[in-house]
Amino acid sequence: MRRIAIAWFVLSAILTPIVVAVIAPTLPPGNATEASSNQVFDDTVLLGIVTPIAVALGVYFAYTLIVFRRRDADPAEEGVATRDNPSIHLPWLVGTIVIVLFLAIFGTVELTDAGAGGGQGPSPAFKLSGNDVMPVQVIAQQWEFTYRYPTYGGVETAHLELPVGRKVELHVTSLDVIHSFWAPKLGVKADANPGVDNVAYVEPEEELSFEIHCSELCGLWHGYMFDTGQVVSGEAFAEWISEQQQVFAPATKVLPKYSTQYFPEPERRGG
Repeated sequence: MRRIAIAWFVLSAILTPIVVAVIAPTLPPGNATEASSNQVFDDTVLLGIVTPIAVALGVYFAYTLIVFRRRDADPAEEGVATRDNPSIHLPWLVGTIVIVLFLAIFGTVELTDAGAGGGQGPSPAFKLSGNDVMPVQVIAQQWEFTYRYPTYGGVETAHLELPVGRKVELHVTSLDVIHSFWAPKLGVKADANPGVDNVAYVEPEEELSFEIHCSELCGLWHGYMFDTGQVVSGEAFAEWISEQQQVFAPATKVLPKYSTQYFPEPERRGG
């Protein structure tokens, strides 16, 4: 056990900093938004915890397989009898309890601070702080997403554009079958269900283009249900939304009044 402990300590001291400082920060979804940055931070903490555990298991099994393997023994011979070892069980039990309790507290605090980017239903328990939050409705249908801006006259656009540095409240819903709005770089993946308002929050921190996919099998052309959105400066967004209001003014007049949820006809809901 002393040899195993020494090998574990040395390898953990080498590998854990490499995983935490070099590998984890490069993992998706990146740091384009507050939500995605929080997810990268959470993943970094989890990897920092799991690396010494994985090293301990790897060292233990490698050592026992090499040192205690059978050599030229009768295949029918029974192995050496083993007995309970409290000196091993007690540290393992205490260690796992501490780790599980820490992760439970850490996960709760992180969820309370920024949510999970997965949608929290119509009545979010964890909201972004501040009052300057811009609502944007994500409307899924076979086989595209459209986006409605209630604070800009309810105009509905074919592409998603967001201002950098602005807190956004996404209201995700569907007009027909179950879809899922997934924007990996934004750190958002929220289900779109007919008649349901699924709220997710995002705060873009840099200008960029990002991919949007439907991640719920929704019919024949599910694989083609994707788009590219943009995060732009506040000035560029103001100019863009003004242009959209003018271009789509005829359509906006005949659209149903803005609602956070829609109830499609049965035949449409069935796809």
